[in-house]
Amino acid sequence: MSSRLPQHVRVAIVGAGFAGLGMAIRLKQDGIDDFVILERAAEVGGVWRDNVYPGIACDVQSLLYSFSFAPNPGWSRVYSPGWEIQAYLRDCVERFQLTPFLRFGHAVLSAKWDPATRRWGVETSQGTLTADVFVTAVGALSEPIIPHLPGLERFRGKVMHSARWDPGHALAGRNVGVVGTGASAAQIVPAIQPEVGRLVLFQRTPAWVLPRGDKPISGPRRALYRRVPGVRWLFREGLRLLREALAVGFQHPWILRLGQRFALRHLRQVVTDPALRDRLTPRYTMGCKRVIVSDDYLPALTRPNVEVVTSPLREVREDAVVTGDGAVHPVDTLIFGTGFQPTDMPLGHHIQGREGRTLAQVWAGSPKAYLGITVSGFPNLFLLQGPNTNLGHTSVILMMEAQLDHVLGALRYLDARGAAAVEPDPGVQDAFIRDLDARMSRTVWSQGGCRSWYLDATGRNSALWPGTTSSFRRRVEHFEPSEYVTLPRPVSRLPARS
Repeated sequence: MSSRLPQHVRVAIVGAGFAGLGMAIRLKQDGIDDFVILERAAEVGGVWRDNVYPGIACDVQSLLYSFSFAPNPGWSRVYSPGWEIQAYLRDCVERFQLTPFLRFGHAVLSAKWDPATRRWGVETSQGTLTADVFVTAVGALSEPIIPHLPGLERFRGKVMHSARWDPGHALAGRNVGVVGTGASAAQIVPAIQPEVGRLVLFQRTPAWVLPRGDKPISGPRRALYRRVPGVRWLFREGLRLLREALAVGFQHPWILRLGQRFALRHLRQVVTDPALRDRLTPRYTMGCKRVIVSDDYLPALTRPNVEVVTSPLREVREDAVVTGDGAVHPVDTLIFGTGFQPTDMPLGHHIQGREGRTLAQVWAGSPKAYLGITVSGFPNLFLLQGPNTNLGHTSVILMMEAQLDHVLGALRYLDARGAAAVEPDPGVQDAFIRDLDARMSRTVWSQGGCRSWYLDATGRNSALWPGTTSSFRRRVEHFEPSEYVTLPRPVSRLPARS
């Protein structure tokens, strides 16, 4: 694998996670091999490379959490552990021969649209290049957040974020504090509870929890998936339709209130202590914050060495955490399962468009993009997993594949027209955002009585799609030229006449 950058490429892709590798595979399948993948780390995988905490696994079934154009009949469990997903992505690199296109250790420092040449100028930590098309595939869960806590800098123990786990730090017998009750914390707590001396879970808001039903996939079934691909497809399609039905509840919150009865019954069956059960009972509509699917999270919280603390954090001392009620909780390890910056893409501060403004300046705290992919004023910029393309009910890979088709459609159009670039018509983009926000206002994320990481600095939900993946695919997969402004090639780049 070369570490040198080409002087110019047709397509520059930022990020070697699911989205970036998926884009590369689809480009090759479409006969395009003039591209490069810029990855700041030393390995592919994205979140599945960065997150190696105990218990990490996907909360979507394995058959759905993989590319339709790169199936894996060998998943070991119904819900894949993190290491197996990472192995799948490495296998995709080998299967589709992507190694020559990868450039590890190339953090993108800036990307600027040049109106004269109608190309992107990209500066990386190891050199520069130009590109006709700039594709960001950094994902929404790439920059971890550790909240500001008074005194944290004085803490003498170990501090870790779930996405920056230190496997060399032994937890056996330690007094561990876990901050957060989201998806990562719900996997970490049951995984480490048996070995730690004492575990204090600092909970701001309880989560709705549903049983996972995870189990190994038998050898005979895996063999059947290999020998009869149609069977694997039928199971995948069945899972897709089943999870797709959940989207109806997010659009009509009263349906989810009915579903809460099942979750409350599950809570009563697992947590018999009335006081603890009360602390773990959410006071908002299910689905307003991400629902936890777990078989072992609630049981772990009932163990004698676990304490659930609901008083807010006040300060951190050298060897303890003090909560708002004045209680002092001795800890020697602090683990933050406090999530990421999904509505503030850090790379947005370094991408400069046609008018010299950055994405972050244009967005002003609330990311907006046409179809979640393109932004007016930023020609030939394509955002994979951009604003309003994440989900609360099923596999984001389904959304991603529709976005990949849209990008390929744009490239085909540019080639057919001999044009330099496209960007969305500003009126079309504004109309799309207005319709999106109107639909969002009726969902559980707006009416459910909570504040979640889905909401940006302005209070707008700029993270999720307010519908099914099927509706997204119908709207997005086909590139429609009439919705875009086409920029011709500059005179200096026009092909010479014979």
